[in-house]
Amino acid sequence: MTQTDRIEREIHIAAPLQRVWKLITDAEHLGRWFGNAGADVDLKPGGAFALHWADAGSFHGRVEAVEPPHRVAYRWLSKRGSRDEPTLANSTLIEFTFADDGQGTRLAVVESGFDGLEVSADERTALFADHTQGWPKELGELADYAIGAPAEGR
Repeated sequence: MTQTDRIEREIHIAAPLQRVWKLITDAEHLGRWFGNAGADVDLKPGGAFALHWADAGSFHGRVEAVEPPHRVAYRWLSKRGSRDEPTLANSTLIEFTFADDGQGTRLAVVESGFDGLEVSADERTALFADHTQGWPKELGELADYAIGAPAEGR
């Protein structure tokens, strides 16, 4: 049976947990390794969240959960540029879970909610495929950024 509702990835990052937390929750850093044209993060449940790309526009959403330094969750809209209120019908949930593994940070990422999106089956399939291919690339960029960018906790 093919899984179409959630994408799960895990990566070891050769940086301390507090540093990895900062790189995922601080807009200055998030907008460099994830988006390439900045980010906005009001880091509290219900706070605004946006990632910006020079060539792809902006994706907006909301902060769902903040449990420093072990878990943060963002809900982001499936349509570029939309500023609708995120719901189960128009957004997916991205959960980052952090653990110190003695040699760095073990980061687990789960993006879920694809099956509930109120879009055509073709759009849903394309979005799921795009994100499935995108997470390894984005997490690789995070791992590289974690060992090269200045941040507290390094």
